Amino acid sequence: MIENLPTYIPIIFGLTTVATLLLFVWTIRSSNSELTRKKSTFIFIGLTIWLVIQAVLTLNNIYNTDTNSFPPKIMLIGVLPTILTIIMLFATSKGKQFIDNLPLRNLTYLNIVRIPVEIVLFWLFLNKAIPELMTFEGRNFDIIAGITAPFIAYFGLTKLKISRKGILIWNFICLGLLINIVVNALFSAPSPMQKFAFEQPNIAILNFPFSWLPTFIVPIVLFGHLTSIRQLLKRKTNEKTNKNKTTNG
Repeated sequence: MIENLPTYIPIIFGLTTVATLLLFVWTIRSSNSELTRKKSTFIFIGLTIWLVIQAVLTLNNIYNTDTNSFPPKIMLIGVLPTILTIIMLFATSKGKQFIDNLPLRNLTYLNIVRIPVEIVLFWLFLNKAIPELMTFEGRNFDIIAGITAPFIAYFGLTKLKISRKGILIWNFICLGLLINIVVNALFSAPSPMQKFAFEQPNIAILNFPFSWLPTFIVPIVLFGHLTSIRQLLKRKTNEKTNKNKTTNG
């Protein structure tokens, strides 16, 4: 735990993590596929267990001790399993079937959680737990994704006022914003990989509950963008194929 940190900061971050979990489960349960909907309870339980495991590891100081280990423990135990899970989903037929049945609108709304995350990061900077470059006053512009998400979801996917190309571009831009903050967070955390922010390193993600950011919230948001991009590109390909069939016919 970070000393002298106002209680409201970890509480709000904890609630943001719970909101991310519930929004993701809501996305699954909103699928048009009954088979996908049936998986929601199993996924909810699995993700809850994962959050508990990460909480136990963090509270037992697994991540914030021996920061000279390589690769960093949080990368090896907390982040790598989530990346491998995402790869497995995109590489297997059942995984791709699950991905393709998730509603794009709900996945887009999910990005709203990036707003409270960015506010918490700013508070953490004010309390000397992360460097300024990880906030919207530094190099982190991820809050733009959170603010624009409901507009893209409503006007683009409910009212159909924004083209699919526009929604695809938005996803690529927001994916870039996510990668930007992930890279900055990684290279400012105390580890052999640290490249900058030595005067105020990123110690927050090595402490509870903020370890949930790289081990849960970021992978969920990353999965959402990759899924959205796949669906949008697939629809574009299908439309082009159908158009060619009509023309040839």
